[in-house]
Amino acid sequence: MINGQVIVAGQAEGEILFSDVPLSFWGGVSSDTGEVIDRHHPLSGERLAGRVLAIPGSRGSCSGSGVVLELILNGNGPAAILLERPEAIITLGVIVAQEVFGVSIPVHCLGPDSFQNLPKTGPVRVSGTPPLSPDTVPAITLSEKDQALLEGRFGAAAQVAMHIVLRMAAIEGATELIDITQAHIDGCIYTGPGGLAFAERLRDLGGKVVVPTTLNAISVDQRRWRSQGIESGFGEAASRLADAYVEMGAQPSFTCAPYLLDTAPKRDEQIVWAESNAVVYANSVLGARTMKYPDYLDICIALTGRAPKAGCHLDAQRQPALRISLTAPGDVDDSFYPLIGYLSGMLASDDIPIIDGIGHLAPDTDALKAFGAAFATTSGAPMFHIAGVTPEARDAGDFNALPLRQHRVSHTDMPRAWGELNGADAGAIDLIALGNPHFSATEIAALAGLCRGRTKHADVPVIVTCGRWTLKQARMAGHVAALESFGVQFVTDTCWCMIIEPLIPPHTRTIMTNSGKYAHYGPGLSGRAMRFGSLAACVEAAVSGRDTGHLPGWIVRS
Repeated sequence: MINGQVIVAGQAEGEILFSDVPLSFWGGVSSDTGEVIDRHHPLSGERLAGRVLAIPGSRGSCSGSGVVLELILNGNGPAAILLERPEAIITLGVIVAQEVFGVSIPVHCLGPDSFQNLPKTGPVRVSGTPPLSPDTVPAITLSEKDQALLEGRFGAAAQVAMHIVLRMAAIEGATELIDITQAHIDGCIYTGPGGLAFAERLRDLGGKVVVPTTLNAISVDQRRWRSQGIESGFGEAASRLADAYVEMGAQPSFTCAPYLLDTAPKRDEQIVWAESNAVVYANSVLGARTMKYPDYLDICIALTGRAPKAGCHLDAQRQPALRISLTAPGDVDDSFYPLIGYLSGMLASDDIPIIDGIGHLAPDTDALKAFGAAFATTSGAPMFHIAGVTPEARDAGDFNALPLRQHRVSHTDMPRAWGELNGADAGAIDLIALGNPHFSATEIAALAGLCRGRTKHADVPVIVTCGRWTLKQARMAGHVAALESFGVQFVTDTCWCMIIEPLIPPHTRTIMTNSGKYAHYGPGLSGRAMRFGSLAACVEAAVSGRDTGHLPGWIVRS
């Protein structure tokens, strides 16, 4: 008998499926079949259906809650989930299934000792009494408006949303809610019919956002998916989902890099952003304040304007627990930042780190974007600090008084991480994938400079994803016309984590990217092998049709 905290009540039994490595459901588990598709994860190839999944927690994408919801609704999900520690993304998918669709699975949090004592194989039974309901949790102090929202005086959609907000606030240990100034919605990514039904249910109940709200990249280029050959059933469902959020008052920004918009928040602004890379960038680089909000909780908070006062909204929860030290050479290229972000995320797990030893490189916003996206792929932490760079760590000694765990990056760590991102052997390249997260105007300008005067290989498509606003900026600067002459195809509204055939040509076997995030998720999401390198290396491969596989000099000298 192993006792734990009952997060979602219920009874279930099945064969245990255990791993001590956190799992991102988005990009890590197929929402259709329940197969673990993260080819870097120990459970790769296993199927969750009917089994009791035991994992420490989640990592990576905020969209994992959408995948959990779909799996519960289509019957391919686990019978129960056992967690080492409380977490929001997986749990929220179960809570939405219960609150909105009336189906559920038990979720328990066991704590480190009990989790490690779980059997690694064999049948287990899960049971537990219900936790307190959201409107009877005495620890959460409700304002008059909170009470009115809970009673339905602001409409049925806001009432449903408030129930979900309070359940998550209790899990986060919040004692009160706070006002937020803006939201960024990640739940507009199409993971299946459940997420569409959820959004349309809120819309049909009269849901309207009460704060300025932007939308993440969606699953199709909404204006051009038909001409791109996207299957009509998928394209129409994905477009309907986006429309539902727009009809609730969200702006059709359709970008996974909302920090590139004019509406980017200021330092210490209390916001609610979902999309893992955006959360990490907002907290770390902008100094704004948001938790790593899972899909569906984002719209619930946008409909109420109220968020749990917990996590990175609080000063105490923004401090590092780990110092990662390295000696970086002075002549790195742009592939250095996603690689170090990817490695830092693996080392940090759920802990906020401070990275020491790269401040002298003075990384720009594009470098920090690439670092943060890769970090958020392998870590569950909502932010990072870089000594001498990020706003809350301008002084390398800022956190010297804290009892930080220490890790020094060794001469073998970076080549090992490089090898993990380069799953395919060097050789022929069939597609260049750029813009995960969405390219900025300065990245488009840099690409134009690298392509100037060169001729693209006829058999190697080059596709850049970016936001509509960014594409307009780049077009005005003349870079789009130059790149289209080279052979670059621009795709807006969607991003590489959602792109499927035929935008990925069916004959494609190996994709090359400069994104640490896509190099990690790509094999599972696309079914193709991945090569990773700098932007210049990607252009060389676009011209020659091959990647040489040579290690950058800065890795060799590290």
